[in-house]
Amino acid sequence: MSDLTAPRSPFSPDDLGRALADALRFASSTDGIPSAEVTRAPQVFALVPTALLAQLQPDLVSADDDSSLSPIAEEPLPTTAVSEPHAVLEEFLATASWPDAVAGAAVVVDILMLPPDARPDLPTADDSSPIALRSAATTHPDSRPARLAVGALRHGRSLALVELWSDEGIPERRTHPDLAGDLQEALAASLDG
Repeated sequence: MSDLTAPRSPFSPDDLGRALADALRFASSTDGIPSAEVTRAPQVFALVPTALLAQLQPDLVSADDDSSLSPIAEEPLPTTAVSEPHAVLEEFLATASWPDAVAGAAVVVDILMLPPDARPDLPTADDSSPIALRSAATTHPDSRPARLAVGALRHGRSLALVELWSDEGIPERRTHPDLAGDLQEALAASLDG
C-alpha cells in the first residue's frame, strides 16, 4: 500500500513563528507603529530556508543567525485607493507563484482591532461592505491600530500573529488558531499554485 499523505514540512510552528516575528520587526523598522490614519500597502515576504540563503547569498545572513527560516521582503505591492487598501493583496495571492526554493510565504498588514463588545456598533451582515466596516472601525472610540503577520509553509503549516502596542509603545504579540483564517488559507493556496 502506498503512502498517500502529503510530506510534512521540515519546519516547526516555532520556526514559522520566529520568521513572522522577524517580518514584524522589519515592518516596524521601515513603517513605524501603525496608526488608524495611515493605510500602508501590505508587505509580502518569501520564507526561505536560512541555510540555503547562507549558501546562495552569504552576505545576507549573519554568522550568528540560528533561525531556520529567513523572511525576504518582496517588491512592494502597488498602493491602491484608501477605500480598498487590500484588494491588491487579494489579487496578488490569487495569481502568485513561488519558486521551489521558497519554503513558505508571509504577509504583514496594518489593521484596526476592536474589542469583542464593539460588535453591536458595527454594520450588520446585510449592509457590511468592506468600506462600511472599515469606516466603522476607524471611527470607533475603542479601535486600536495593530499589525497582523500571517504565514504559511508548503505542506500545510500556517500561523498568524497580531502585534499590538501599549500606550508606552511596547509591542505585545498574540496568536489564536482562528486568527486570520481566510488569509492563512489564501497564503497556503498561493504556495500550492
